[in-house]
Amino acid sequence: MPTVIRVDGYTIRICINDHTHVHVLKAEKEARITIGEIEVMDNIDFTSKELRRIIEIVESHHEELLAVWDIYHESR
Repeated sequence: MPTVIRVDGYTIRICINDHTHVHVLKAEKEARITIGEIEVMDNIDFTSKELRRIIEIVESHHEELLAVWDIYHESR
């Protein structure tokens, strides 16, 4: 799973074989966020405050995430 962005201790990765979402990791926590329409799919141990920050990060990098997603999936 390639790392696309690191911000505020959050690591955002794209799993090449998954649907249109990213994995956000920090310490032992993880969330899956859809990047077509930005929504939380799954959450393991992030607080609601942390999830709001994650959504802000994904929104601010939305175009970049979609572009990287396209690059990986066009090559398949």
